Amino acid sequence: MVGVLNHLNWLTFSRISSYANNSPIVIIYINIRLSSLPFSLYKDIFNYRDISIISFFNQNNILFLINVYSDSSQLALNYLKDTEANINNILIMMGDFNIRDSLWNPNYPHHSIHSDLLLDIADSFFLGLSIPVNPVSTRYSNNNQDSNSVLDLMFLRFGSAKLSNHYIHPNWQLALDHTPLTITIPIIKEYIQTKKYMIVKDSEEEKTFVKEVIKAIKDIDTSNQLDAISLKSTVCFFARSLDII
Repeated sequence: MVGVLNHLNWLTFSRISSYANNSPIVIIYINIRLSSLPFSLYKDIFNYRDISIISFFNQNNILFLINVYSDSSQLALNYLKDTEANINNILIMMGDFNIRDSLWNPNYPHHSIHSDLLLDIADSFFLGLSIPVNPVSTRYSNNNQDSNSVLDLMFLRFGSAKLSNHYIHPNWQLALDHTPLTITIPIIKEYIQTKKYMIVKDSEEEKTFVKEVIKAIKDIDTSNQLDAISLKSTVCFFARSLDII
């Protein structure tokens, strides 16, 4: 059986594969209390198994989160290097990059050429390396002959005063070998409708509403829509203005 763990209190975002050897390694869980934002999984921006990118809509802006797993051959990083992506408003890129480097681990005395590639990719997304408030290992070896290391990293948007450095949970009791990284993302409280309103079919109210929707669609300015992402932002804003979503 191929699949991911699911829970009623969490929304699961992952690629679906029918082949066990091609199952996604990155999964994103969003608590259902945040489902009103809403969140969407993008497969067209980065069409790669081990890279997940999701968006959420807040304060009339679409913001993005990226989760990456790059193996020891750095296949995911090479994919990002070779893929052009016209994307803005990335808040966070995080993941297991499998790179040991003195830049983020003072106990490791060497520099990796893969680090330069990773930093160049992050810079192209307008992201900078986040320094944890407690710089400890993120990967704990179960072999006494191997030392612990820092493989899990987080990159934050440049100039964002609302995002502070992340925190590492050292020796977290539920972690098998990697420890979780934690950061607080400031989200403006959204209005959540608690009552369901219905328009009676074939009523005057329905006719009026349909006319308003048609007029609003005709009035949408699409002259500055450069790509699918900006168009989606406009459509979401339009739908929310009419309480459709």
